[in-house]
Amino acid sequence: MADITRRLGLRHLRSAPTAHIRHHRNGKLAHDGPGLSFWFRPLSAALSEVPVDDRELAVAFHARTADFQDVTVQAAVTYRISDPAAAAARLDFSVDPDTGVWRSAPLEQLSTLLTESAQQHALDVLARMPLSAALAEGVAAVRDRVRTGLGAEPRLPATGIEVVAVRVVAIRPEPEVERALRTPARERIQQDADSATFERRAVAVERERAIAENELASRIELARQEEELVARRGTNARREAEEKAAADAVRTEAEAARTVALARAEAEAARTVGEARAAAQRSWLTAHASADPATLHALAAARLAENVPRIESLTLTPDVVTGLLGRLGRGGGAGAGAGAGAEEGAAADAGAGGGPGAGAGADPSARGSRRGAHGGDGPDEGRRS
Repeated sequence: MADITRRLGLRHLRSAPTAHIRHHRNGKLAHDGPGLSFWFRPLSAALSEVPVDDRELAVAFHARTADFQDVTVQAAVTYRISDPAAAAARLDFSVDPDTGVWRSAPLEQLSTLLTESAQQHALDVLARMPLSAALAEGVAAVRDRVRTGLGAEPRLPATGIEVVAVRVVAIRPEPEVERALRTPARERIQQDADSATFERRAVAVERERAIAENELASRIELARQEEELVARRGTNARREAEEKAAADAVRTEAEAARTVALARAEAEAARTVGEARAAAQRSWLTAHASADPATLHALAAARLAENVPRIESLTLTPDVVTGLLGRLGRGGGAGAGAGAGAEEGAAADAGAGGGPGAGAGADPSARGSRRGAHGGDGPDEGRRS
């Protein structure tokens, strides 16, 4: 829309570069071109503003296919006014000289013209195609047919209109039909998804089986190695036991041999000592047997003297002396009785002393035999004698 200002009964117009201005003064063309700026008198001026930029026209209409299915076509047509003079001559692009606003709606007339022309060619194409073909190939077919048809439309060049581009956005059936058409595709997609899921599961199961087999093989190998280890340990333990048993046997045999040798040596030593003691005892007995009684008495007295304890002091009380004198008075009879009493007193004294000469009045040969039978120190006594 052009900018118009008022100054003292005159008007000044300033247009945009994309607007073509035609100014007629008294029926004659005074200004013609885009982006003009000039002064004019409103009572004698006739102004027309024709846009020369590219404009987008959205087209939406219903059509019917060959199998009697309704579809909705969404398209867009890009056009421009290439001949402003022809467009201004065929359509009303006049503007108010006071406000610069179009007196009518020329762009709506162009939109109606382009929409009806594009719809006519699109309906002609879709009426020969079934719904499936229209949905699959209809976009390209409709676009080419609309572009060709608008380019061959005689009214558009006569009006100064040039079609720049045609785009078909979508061809859509009714919602129920669209859902019905989507079902097989969705089922196929779902089947493909299920197949992919099954394949993925099968691959996962196969991998799990391979992993389980590997784990089982590893366990079997470990068990085999453990078996070999146990067998090796058993063999080593058996060998160790055998070696230990052999060493113990050798040590036992050595100790037994040593013990036998020691026992033999001890037995031999004991036998030698016994034989020597027996020989000494026989010699001692032989010496005592061949000696006379006086000699044996002397030896007994000497042995008695050796074993009599030492008397440091002797105390005689009146009772002891009285008894001793009375005993002597009673024994003053025959000399033989006195001698026997003296001998018994001497034997008693010897027994009280605890020496080996106890019982000296007995037979010396018999006493020597008893000492030899009891295993006394006969040889030693002989040596001391």
